[in-house]
Amino acid sequence: MTTGVTEFTPQLSRNFADTEDSPVRALLDLVSRPGVISFAGGIPDATYFDVDAIRDAYRASLERPDRSLQYSSSEGELELREILAARLTDEGVPTSSDDLLVTTGSQQGLTLMGQVMIDPGDVILVEDPTYLAALQTFGLSGARFVAVECDDEGMLPDHLESAIAEHGPKLVYLIPSYQNPSGRTMTMSRRRAVADVLRATGTMLIEDDPYSSLRYSGEALDPICAFEGMAEQTVLLQTLSKSVAPGIRLGWARVPSAIRDALIVAKQAIDLHSSTVDQYAAAHFLAHPENHRSDEEKLRVYGQRCHALARELPRALPEGSRVTTPLGGMFLWAELPEAYDTDALLPYAMREGVGFVPGSSFHVDTSIRNTMRLSFVTNAEDDIVEGVNRLQRAVAAYEAERNLK
Repeated sequence: MTTGVTEFTPQLSRNFADTEDSPVRALLDLVSRPGVISFAGGIPDATYFDVDAIRDAYRASLERPDRSLQYSSSEGELELREILAARLTDEGVPTSSDDLLVTTGSQQGLTLMGQVMIDPGDVILVEDPTYLAALQTFGLSGARFVAVECDDEGMLPDHLESAIAEHGPKLVYLIPSYQNPSGRTMTMSRRRAVADVLRATGTMLIEDDPYSSLRYSGEALDPICAFEGMAEQTVLLQTLSKSVAPGIRLGWARVPSAIRDALIVAKQAIDLHSSTVDQYAAAHFLAHPENHRSDEEKLRVYGQRCHALARELPRALPEGSRVTTPLGGMFLWAELPEAYDTDALLPYAMREGVGFVPGSSFHVDTSIRNTMRLSFVTNAEDDIVEGVNRLQRAVAAYEAERNLK
């Protein structure tokens, strides 16, 4: 019998044995320090949360405790799904309640699709750059990613067609409106051309649409799944996180009938159902827009902050850099000359008290190191100007130590 203490080491699955923390989440811990101006996280300004209407919605939910505090169905409460179906139909996507699955945030929709659709080695075509959490989520299911070339209007249809022919993908993953991280938006003509390619090749689409409510200029654009023939080969993901508040962890997926039952079974296995009290609160909130605070001021202020960062940022960056000017959403994207490494630049920025997200994690090819994502929604314009001043000093120090000027 031994008396010494033996250190116990749990044996993780192969999927998680070499998994590191999300670089964005780790960075958010750093930039949350007092005095740091953060352009890192896509964190809404809490000033614009409609607290009164949200409070009323939860009060109404709790007035029905026999329902709101009980178990729910895995696909979600019918009352909420009917409201969401009517909204989607009004927006040009004919939808019934049976087409919808309520999720615990739209992020869960990605997890469910990874479980239901992806086998190890399956190819997913993505934009370059693309949403980091999609790469992480689908990667855990063993997906192999192929980045398709994009321009300022998004994925190029001819390159998409070639990639489908070469790789035979299981899925295409797109964020057509105010993309995270680039901020770019597909024009209507580009959406139609992409839809034509997907329809002609019979390729399934995941259309991630968290940001369409945050439009500051330009016209509202139909989702790709609204085009003729696309509804039955598209999973459309939406959420309350950006339009209402991220603490309300509710999203929904409009799904083709052929995979609905499989997604419900996967949902049952993950969490049985999304919060019932949240679902009834969301149903009340969405059913009573007359109680809502207008979004006009929020959209005006966010738009001003977007333009302020797009205007100020170029002076902090080296000559030859490119900066996007989004029409909506939360983020803009900067591409620096190839000699610059934004992962290496970040410590200089943190010493100056400003944070951003290096772009390497958003690329399939993580050797691309000269890009960066910046969020504009959290900070007031004066803080944006000061944050860019700090970034300018950081870039100068980085250049001086690396003899880049």
